[in-house]
Amino acid sequence: YFYVFIFKKIFWLKTKQPRERRWEATEVKEAATVDAAADIQGTSAPETVVPSSVPQPKDDFQEELVIRPLHSGDIYASFQFRTLWDTDFMRENKVSHYRLFPKSLGQVISKFSVRELHISFTQGYWRTMQWGQPFIPSPPGAELWVWFQDSVTDVDATWKELTNVLSGIFCASLNFIDSTNTVQPSASFKPLGLGNVTDHSFLRYATLPREIVCTENLTPWKKLLPCGSKAGLAVLLKSEKLFHSSFHSQAVHIRSVCQDWQCKTTSWELRQTLNSVFDLHNSGQTKREWSLFKMFSRTLTEACPLASSSKLYIDITDNPQGEQFELSPATSLLSQAVVLGDRRTFSVYDLTQETTFGTVRSLNLLIRWKSNEGEMLRPLLHAERYVAGYGLQTGEIHTLMYNNHPYRSFPVLLLDSVPWYLRLYIHTLSVTSKGKDNKPSYIHYEPSKDRVKPHLLEMLIQLPPNSVTEVTVQFERALLKWTEYPPDPNHGFYVGSSVISSLVPSTVAMHTNSTRERPLFSSFFPCKEESSYFVRIYTEPLLVNLPTPDFSMPYNVICLTCTVVAVGYGSLYNLLTRSFQIEEPNPGLAKRIANVIRRMRGVPPL
Repeated sequence: YFYVFIFKKIFWLKTKQPRERRWEATEVKEAATVDAAADIQGTSAPETVVPSSVPQPKDDFQEELVIRPLHSGDIYASFQFRTLWDTDFMRENKVSHYRLFPKSLGQVISKFSVRELHISFTQGYWRTMQWGQPFIPSPPGAELWVWFQDSVTDVDATWKELTNVLSGIFCASLNFIDSTNTVQPSASFKPLGLGNVTDHSFLRYATLPREIVCTENLTPWKKLLPCGSKAGLAVLLKSEKLFHSSFHSQAVHIRSVCQDWQCKTTSWELRQTLNSVFDLHNSGQTKREWSLFKMFSRTLTEACPLASSSKLYIDITDNPQGEQFELSPATSLLSQAVVLGDRRTFSVYDLTQETTFGTVRSLNLLIRWKSNEGEMLRPLLHAERYVAGYGLQTGEIHTLMYNNHPYRSFPVLLLDSVPWYLRLYIHTLSVTSKGKDNKPSYIHYEPSKDRVKPHLLEMLIQLPPNSVTEVTVQFERALLKWTEYPPDPNHGFYVGSSVISSLVPSTVAMHTNSTRERPLFSSFFPCKEESSYFVRIYTEPLLVNLPTPDFSMPYNVICLTCTVVAVGYGSLYNLLTRSFQIEEPNPGLAKRIANVIRRMRGVPPL
């Protein structure tokens, strides 16, 4: 009876539909029919009067998938899910009704007075010289940076509590973020949403370069979507395929944006992104041929019912006439967008149209290469980082920044966060370009404090055209306490990636109107100049060896000490506490019988 009751309850919840929603859906359908009939007859359709009792939806959900075939034969897939909600989380009466926006994140914004929140989990390193620039960059491991509202009085305490809450939401090790790996940048990481905030005391930035990304991080990320992983593009997010790729990154970005060009009304934007690069050789492909089923082990059958837009983009900029590869099924719908300073052409598949899926009600896009010719254009800005030196006492950090523009120079903002156990010699800092000293126009340095906070170094450097700029600084390794070493100390200690931000010259005019209808992948970073676009890149994380004691010696000492205690002290204690008594030998059987008889007669025993 219990199971029958549960099934009836589930069936009742699925079939139940509010009266207002049924009426609204009917009115929308009838209005669409009237509009279509009016268009055919060449007359204008009458206005549909919606009763004021029916609340108009103030939230919107869109989803996109961009697939870019790479010249190496690999495939770059980028998912974008955006939820807009016109509400105010900071009002006194808390928001209680959630439709598309996840309630867990809404409560986080409200409780901790968050202005912006950006968090990413990345497995692997993005190879810029082979794959180009990603749509949304992220460093290896976990990254978190948050802008708080001006009403927050104790930012450090709020930051610590927020990291613990996010650690539980995303099943990650964000609770290990503390003052030893948190910095407060003075120039980097400006707000990407509304508000020109100049007080950087409300900004916190931290990374965990050793964080491992796995299925337990992907599952709560998918649950934040309105349709989950049951419908729409999210059905392709299969963990065993995504984590078998060469690069995988998932992120959550929360900010406030404008709804119109005058910015009279604002709304909160939740953008969930997932980027992945599928390697041709690791996937066991024998020929250069990809399909949705080969990449994700799934095909698309429908769009998310709650999405107002659901589209699939294929980058065909390098394949205008189909000489590089062919698409199957083909589509006549094309779109152009300015992405990272370059005008790109895309084939568009609209998943909200039933004709996209054909008669089989399934879309399995096939990309088949015809030619191996063609080279990828080098990105204008690229960076590398490595550790030099020998021994376990001193070393040197080298950061190389490449400006591949043939005739234009541009400034870059470099941010370095170095742990306290690498003691920087800031007087050895040098910046050289083309063999000459390149004096930074702005330097901000905060020294570390042992076991309290890390080093913070920010510099504004002008990169000459077609040059390589090298930044070097020497450091000394500290000797940690034996309780501060990880379980595998000989593996080394990770140092987070350097962050480089810049306005790179654009080859085409950029769109400065942020409210213009554009694809999601081309509208993340705000653009205020038509001649340049914003780029943020990350270098490789560093793996540094520290002086490590021989942890086998304490083990040997413990074993020897225990042996001495057990054998020596145990024997001595036994001798000192034992009492000795003389025990007479046992009498024979005949004597025992005689004694029993004597006792029965009342005679003393023998």
